[in-house]
Amino acid sequence: MTASAKAQFVAWIPYVVGAILVVQFAGLGVWQISRGLEKRAAQEAFDAQAGYSSWSDGVEVSSFQKLKATGQFVGDRQILLENIVVNGQVGYYVVTPLRLDDEAPLLLINRGWIARSVPEEQPNRISVTAAAVTVRGRAGSLPRAGYRMGDPITPSPGWPKQAVYPTSEDVAIALDEPVQPFVLLMDPEDDHGFVREWAPREMGPGRHYAYALQWFAMGAVLAGLLLWNYRKRGFES
Repeated sequence: MTASAKAQFVAWIPYVVGAILVVQFAGLGVWQISRGLEKRAAQEAFDAQAGYSSWSDGVEVSSFQKLKATGQFVGDRQILLENIVVNGQVGYYVVTPLRLDDEAPLLLINRGWIARSVPEEQPNRISVTAAAVTVRGRAGSLPRAGYRMGDPITPSPGWPKQAVYPTSEDVAIALDEPVQPFVLLMDPEDDHGFVREWAPREMGPGRHYAYALQWFAMGAVLAGLLLWNYRKRGFES
């Protein structure tokens, strides 16, 4: 490569890097808008629900739909979801399978939050009745994390098992039984539960839109600087 060609190559590097950053800023802005729309849809879905509908295996559900299901708790195979923070305190979500009948996959019931010390000091606090129960709640999902490290469910022989952001598939493997594609978030007024605050309280859609505007503004400023510098070099050459 000649000295002139090398100089031209080096001169174009800032423009290539800048263009990549502009595209990334735009992508982050679009992602923030999509997250804002998701949050708004979730809030609207939560607020729109009225009474509880009876649910049985095979019936499709929508996000935050109010449901009630009858079955028996599988109290000897519960899962404690770790790293759940409520009011600044670390604890667990207690997830208990509900057996609807002998043929249907288990329905996972999130019975709410307990402090980390409870299962260690008062293990009977998470025990459940053996009788048939009707559980009311909202259709939800297991908590998700952007990145996981290690085994999602602690490989221990006993129960309850501790888990860090497991998927439904992870739980099904641990239970050695299929599970329903959603989790029932137990109603705060139902018995056998703990602290339950299911209303979406994360960062609202407005904050996401504000972040999107910032990313778009950064991309526009950088694009403007690149264009201004390119035109300036053109006039000077």
